[in-house]
Amino acid sequence: MKKAISLLLLIGLACSIPEGKGQNIRKVESFRVLGYLFVNEELEEEVNLIDWSSYTDINLAFVQPDAKGDFLDNSGYEYLVEKAHLNNVRAFISIGGGAPPEYLEDLIQEGHRSYWVQQIVDLVNKYGFDGVDVDLENALINENYAPFVKELHQTLKASGKLMTAALASWNGNKISDEILGLYDYINIMSYDETGPWNLEIVGQHSPYEMAVDDIHYYHNVRAVPKSKLLLGLPFYGYGFGSGVPASLRYKHILEAYPEAYLQDSIVSNEGGVIYYNSPELIGKKTALAKELELAGVMVWHITADAEGPYSLLKAINNER
Repeated sequence: MKKAISLLLLIGLACSIPEGKGQNIRKVESFRVLGYLFVNEELEEEVNLIDWSSYTDINLAFVQPDAKGDFLDNSGYEYLVEKAHLNNVRAFISIGGGAPPEYLEDLIQEGHRSYWVQQIVDLVNKYGFDGVDVDLENALINENYAPFVKELHQTLKASGKLMTAALASWNGNKISDEILGLYDYINIMSYDETGPWNLEIVGQHSPYEMAVDDIHYYHNVRAVPKSKLLLGLPFYGYGFGSGVPASLRYKHILEAYPEAYLQDSIVSNEGGVIYYNSPELIGKKTALAKELELAGVMVWHITADAEGPYSLLKAINNER
């Protein structure tokens, strides 16, 4: 009996250990749900709208420096981190993005790199963030990318912080196995296979088959452990054709077309077609990530979801 009690105590202690040195998280979810939240003037208001029971990680996108590499103070950062940690949720800053400031290319170069890395880590430590999400894309994955990531990794680890990356399959081949191995998690951007920028290919920008292929690439081809992979899920759609907005949040699609949740595309009133992921498709992808024992799923982005029974987040929760 004593042995059984001791074993239970040991299990309880193991479950209470935070994930990573210096983390404020008191429990570790076996299946993570990460959501990106935009930095804007309504940050504190949007923080209050987060369903904290559903998310395990929040990436604040995007926290950008000035041309020198310095960051402005923001009371919203402190508010987010406090709320997150009270709910056992990790909070990260995400740097870069699809349309970053042009001077980031200078900041990752040798002459500016160390200074900017230190400013990033100082910001993380100042507000108590759990780490940094590196979302450097396109021209920023150049000869300076690897040295920047190495230095950032070294400095973050000295502070007991995590480092993740947002990557797609189409840019993964530009990054070495060594650099991929430095990331604690990789958030697979399994979307944007097509879009308004490529009118020659009209159709679904984030099909189920793309999710299968992206997971295969990072796990089977690049040998990234499944425990480090989060499958990206789009909470938005693209419009093709006459009179259709180029990009729409899922909630706006549902507002305009209340039956849109029944399928993954819909013909607009103007005659164009909108492609997106329905609750059924989001649920199917979540089930795939769960079945394959990935670390979890990633949502781009939190405030694009609709409320009510046809919420995409609800579809995720149904499969967790």
